[in-house]
Formats: sequence, C-alpha cells, structure tokens
Amino acid sequence: MADVMQSIRNTAKRMNEPLDESLFPERMLVQAGAIGQVAPYLQDRGNKRIVVVSDSETRKAAGATLLSDAKAAGLSAEETIVKPNAQGDVVADEASIVQVIIDIQRTNSDIAVAAGSGTIHDIVRYAAYTTGIPFVSVPTAPSVDGFTSKGAPILVRGEKITLPAIGPAALFADVAILRAAPRPLIAAGFGDMLGKYTSLFDWTFGHLTAGEPYSPLAAELTQQALTACVENADAIGSNTEEGVTILIHALIQSGIAMLIFGQSHPASGAEHHLSHYWEMAFVREGRRQLLHGAKVGVACTLIAALYHRVGAEGMPAANGFAERHRSIESQWSNIQAAINRIPLESRLRELIRAVGGPSSLAELGVERELAEHSLQEAHRVRLNRYTLLRAMNEG
Repeated sequence: MADVMQSIRNTAKRMNEPLDESLFPERMLVQAGAIGQVAPYLQDRGNKRIVVVSDSETRKAAGATLLSDAKAAGLSAEETIVKPNAQGDVVADEASIVQVIIDIQRTNSDIAVAAGSGTIHDIVRYAAYTTGIPFVSVPTAPSVDGFTSKGAPILVRGEKITLPAIGPAALFADVAILRAAPRPLIAAGFGDMLGKYTSLFDWTFGHLTAGEPYSPLAAELTQQALTACVENADAIGSNTEEGVTILIHALIQSGIAMLIFGQSHPASGAEHHLSHYWEMAFVREGRRQLLHGAKVGVACTLIAALYHRVGAEGMPAANGFAERHRSIESQWSNIQAAINRIPLESRLRELIRAVGGPSSLAELGVERELAEHSLQEAHRVRLNRYTLLRAMNEG
C-alpha cells in the first residue's frame, strides 16, 4: 500500500497542496495474506474484546478466519452475522444497524472488524460511531470506493440518506480474498470507478455555475484512479493479481480523495443519484437489490448520453432559475469542454463489458420506465448538489 500513499504524497507535493494524513487510516495494507496481520495489529493496539461483523457469505470469505485468528492470539472475540431482510438481501438499514449495536453492547467490545463489502462496512461504520468504538476494515471484494469513508449511506424507512460516521482505524485488503470474490462484485467495483467520469464532470459543473467548493487535489487523485482502472480494464476483467490490485488501489484512492475534500463530490454525481433512486424504488416494491457499482456503471452510460446531447444541442430554455441559467450561459464553453472529456456511451458500455458487468438497463434489470422517471426526479436525492441533471430538470 505504500506505493499508493506515496503516489498521493507525490501528487500533493507536485500540486503544492497540503495533505493532512491524520484523516487517513493509521495503517493500510494491500497484499496477499494481509488478513493474517489483523490479529497482530489488534494486539499492538491493546484491544481486548473484538466483534467480527460479517454476513453469511463474507463469513466464509474472511469472517471465520478473523475470528479464529483473534482467539488464537488470546483476544476475547465474538461474531455478529448480519441477517438478511425479507427479500433475502443484507442491507444497511435500521434493523441491521440495531442488530450490530446491540451485539457491540452485549459483548462490551472495544473494537469492531468489518469483514465484507460496502454494505457491511456501512453498517459497521455507523454502529461503531454510535457506540463510540473504532473499527477495522477487511474488504472481501473490490466492489465499492467507500471502505475509508466517514459517511454511511443508510436506508431509513426506505429512504436513502447519508449519515456522519467514522472511517476505519486500519484497512487490510487481502488480494487473494479479493480475487476469489464473485466476478459480479469485481465488475461492480469497476462500475463504481467508471462513474467518476460523470461525477467529476458534475462537480466541475457545480463549481463553475453554483460556486460549489472544489479541490484540485481531490479531483486529480480521483482522475488518476479512474485512468488506472480504464487502462487496465482487460486485466481487471481477467481477474489477474495485477488487475485486482490496481482496482482495489483505485477504489481506496478514490475514497481518500473524498476524505481530503470532506464530502463525496469527487466520486458521486448524477450517476449515483440515479443508482440511489433505483435502490429506493426496489425497496418500495419489495424487490431484490442490485449491486451498487453495477447500477452506477449503467447509470453513467445514461448520464453520459444525456450530457453529450445537451453539449451538442444546448440547454433547454429557462422556465425558472434564470440567474442560474445566466451562470450556465457564461460558462458554456467551459461546460462543453468538460462534457467532451466524458467518453461516449458506446465506449463506456464497451469498458463495462470488458470486465463482465451489465452494460444496459435490460442486462442490469431496471425497467426503461423507471430509468426515465429517475432522469426526471433523481436530482432530488441530493439537493445539496448542483448537477447538470438538476439544472436541466429545474429549468
């Protein structure tokens, strides 16, 4: 992991930007066999009572090993296996969070270990935050960029909201475990990264037209991570050790960019708003959930097609928010240039297919009608963001 952190330091130095490393996990290890370093780390920290949180699948991948290693090291270790909902999905909602909080309190644990992918991490980071203990991240799939996040996207009564939480004290990403993850989860991680094409555009758009804060360093780090994934799509799709290592490095670097900026703007724009909209629709209808990164990848293709059309045809006439439209008009040449940096829809689909992910609504399992509604309404998911999608719908 030192190479990623050194790359980040070098980028910050080159850009003459300050880098507050206290924001990051105190230890990050990405290599085959990294899971074996978790128990020694916990011993070094002086932790005594551990709770390992997983689901039934991630327990097999890492949770059982972590529990056994902790006990062998003389630590008092318990486990919590998060239960699925009525549809059979493990989701970051009130029930899952309360289950983990209760087990932390019942076991009087002084640290939690998250053994899983994005959902388990969101549950643990909020439960640990609420109970006032730290947690350790052990990803079991390179599926999302939120492992180091300090915000937890939670379903509360079926509505997706992001709540303050804590980031991990340390992260141990075992490349052997990551490579053994189901291929759709690896493709989902690539899809989450591909969405940075439109999220970086929307962040630039909001900065130019609505004065939203902007960090050149966070933007550059996100762009570097995205470029690394795109340039190595075939290796990622082939599940080589190098490809999966590049993907998890990119996901971690994207997460660190968000920590640097303090918000998710670098990595979450209209494509994520569509993904959240679809997720909430599926919850209301009692349907099985889709992988976050798979949704983001397909949503990115839709947003890219829409934005390129706007770039060629111009913005719709302003029916309201005239001041904002004047701001858009004054920045139009810069906006068009930024749109042109987004690959065409066909290229994005090609990249998704290269890693074995769903590249269309039909392959993903989202109906065209739901997609059309989301393009008109999903901007309301995050009204603290001024995306081009929001500008088009509010005009």
